[in-house]
Amino acid sequence: MIRSPWFTATLILVLAALACSIPGMTGVDTGVVETQVALGIQQTGMAIQQMTLAAPTLPPPAEAYTLAPDEEVVATTSAPVDMGARIKASNILIYEDIVGDPSLLPIVTNTINYMNFSGGKIVNAGDGLGRFKEHANSATKWDLMIVASEVRSVFTGEMFEMMYDHINSGGAVIIEVWDLDSFANGKIAPILSKCGVSFHRDWWRDKKGWDPFSYSIYWLDKFHPLLSTPNTVPAPSYPYPTWFGDAGDLLKLGSGGDAVLVGGLHLDRKSDYGVLASCMGGRMVIQTFSSHDYKWDIIQPLWENYITDTLTKHYEYAP
Repeated sequence: MIRSPWFTATLILVLAALACSIPGMTGVDTGVVETQVALGIQQTGMAIQQMTLAAPTLPPPAEAYTLAPDEEVVATTSAPVDMGARIKASNILIYEDIVGDPSLLPIVTNTINYMNFSGGKIVNAGDGLGRFKEHANSATKWDLMIVASEVRSVFTGEMFEMMYDHINSGGAVIIEVWDLDSFANGKIAPILSKCGVSFHRDWWRDKKGWDPFSYSIYWLDKFHPLLSTPNTVPAPSYPYPTWFGDAGDLLKLGSGGDAVLVGGLHLDRKSDYGVLASCMGGRMVIQTFSSHDYKWDIIQPLWENYITDTLTKHYEYAP
């Protein structure tokens, strides 16, 4: 047990007083006793002083803070991101050459209208390449650029040069082309290389004697978001051709990029004979078959998935 020096001093004084008053102590020199008591008190005082000097200095206790009655503790939490609202307010630039053909419904335009975008800027250049380039080079920060080429006419792909810069800045891209073999080594080449796909072979359909099942498309990954979000889309397993001759092009995986083939002509070929690919973390989709060659009720939901997934990955890439 550890006793305080003050307790020891008090005990000595008490004992000294008792010593002076104990019977039988008569005749003892009281002066000697008083001297001994005084020396004891002096030594005890010196010990107390030494212990006080040696003791560490403790900081004062922290001041307690009590909330006033009208004060509240406010928790700081970040609001969840409403991805649906962000997608609806996107800035989208569209090139769709089928707009110039009044006999066919423009699938991209109808899908955009169906999705009911609001709050952003939607510019549909139709088949006006100059108008598309003008808006692509404007000060508008585009979230998604779409190029849908189906009309069987000369298509040089001039817009792909400016689309490459858009991709590098985190933008989303959807490309539908049927004549990739004509310009695969041109302005689209850097995009294909960055994506991780390349031209594999041309895809031809004669007007007579063609086998519909040779133009059936199979999903290579049926759980891919392009095929399941927000719509579950069956594979376009039977064509209803609008165009004969050049049916499109086939893709193969390249040496770089992160491309995956989502749709192709053979279930057991995951690296070539592709007609639909996703890459750049999902920000880019490339389709090499013509949308109007397959049923509307399959292709229109598929385009809604394209737009939803590429914009989602765009916002996740650049929050």
